[in-house]
Formats: sequence, C-alpha cells, structure tokens
Amino acid sequence: MNGPATLAAHAKLTLSLRIVGIRDDGFHLIDAEMVSLALADTVHIDPRGTGITVDGPFAAGVPTTDDNLVARALRLAGRSAAVHIEKQIPNGGGLGGGSSNAAAVLRWAGVNDLVAASRLGADIPFCIVGERARVSGIGEVVAPLAAHQRADEPFDITLVVPPLHVSTPAVYAAWDALAPSRQRGERNDLEPAALTVAPELVRWRDRIREAAGVLPTLAGSGATWFLHGRHDIADAVRDATVILTRSR
Repeated sequence: MNGPATLAAHAKLTLSLRIVGIRDDGFHLIDAEMVSLALADTVHIDPRGTGITVDGPFAAGVPTTDDNLVARALRLAGRSAAVHIEKQIPNGGGLGGGSSNAAAVLRWAGVNDLVAASRLGADIPFCIVGERARVSGIGEVVAPLAAHQRADEPFDITLVVPPLHVSTPAVYAAWDALAPSRQRGERNDLEPAALTVAPELVRWRDRIREAAGVLPTLAGSGATWFLHGRHDIADAVRDATVILTRSR
C-alpha cells in the first residue's frame, strides 16, 4: 500500500485546440497540443485519514465534497486517503487545476489507465502524462512530443485570469450552434464560442492586447488568456490575476 506522499500537481495550458468531430454520444473529438507549466498546486496524501481540505491563495470556491475530482479519483483507484491541497493554480480558469490534483492522486495510487481517467475529466489523462503532448480522442489519447518536436522549450508564459467563470459545457454547446464559418479560431476553435457565451471576454482580450501590444490566446474554453513571453501588464489589468510562469 502506498504511504503518505507530497506531490506537485502542475497546471496545464492548451496551446492549440481543434474540434475534429463529434461522437455518437455527443462528446467532441479534439486535436490539441498541451503543455505542463511550472505553476503547480501541492497535494499532500495520507492514506491513514479521510477527507479533502484546501488552503492557499486560490482555495476559495474549490469543492471538498464527494463530487470533487480528487474524491472521484480516489474512488476510481479503490483507495481512501486524507488529501490536503495547497492551491496556487487559479480555480475555474481553464488551467486544469482540479484535473491535475486528481491526476496526482491517480499517479500516487498507481493508476495509469488514461481511458478510465478520461471518464472523470477530459484533461486528466494529459495531467497524468504531463510535459508536452499532442492530445486527441476526447482527451484519452496522449502522445508525448519528442525533444526535437519541442525545441522552443522551456518558454515563458504570461497568464491573465479575469474574475469570471466560463462554463465549458456551455462553450461546447455554443460551438455546436455556430455556423461552420465561425467555428474556427486562429489557434483555438473554442474561442469564438467562448466569446459568445461570455461576451465580457472580448473586453479582457482587448485590454490585454492594448497593454501588451500582442493579441492573447484563450486557454481552452476560458476564462484565462495567455501570451508567449513575459509581459509586465499587471498594473494595466489589476482586477485580473496575472501570473508569469514557464513551460516544463
């Protein structure tokens, strides 16, 4: 039986995302490139206890009930444990914080079944594998990129997390409803749909572009916008959370 452990649960950033089909059960098929970031939560696991506790700067709003992804990951693994999470990844910003926490628990428990993990959440398989990879299917097919395919790593990333929540199911539903000519984003097919669901994202995009002089990209279904490189724009968007980090 695995003993107590302290694990880093790294944030996930979706660098590019294409929707390539829809399964008969309604799940969307993707072709995405994802990368782990240095930004990470810390997950403390003690099999001698039970329950989930959370603290840290982004602990507010993180559920600790049985529907939490960590609790569901423990059930999938057939294990029980007390899990304490130090939240450094903003909650609800599309950076895979909850998925990464669940993936840490699955790694601790020795579970590496990506198909089973995808039933808990589409980002969890990538968070189990980590680093940088091409992700397809509904998230369960993770193909790590070889060193020569990722020569630009490590690289700096500026994350801007607005104080709003964007529903991922609502964004996918909006993508389904958009005309085909409007379903493609430059690097993220969900971006036009997300702007439809949460029009205030447009204001944030324009503020970031004005402050940085570069057009940002939406991370997945949002609400986080990101820029390659380090951009000192915190004063210009002070009502958002700005995080300077690096890829792993």
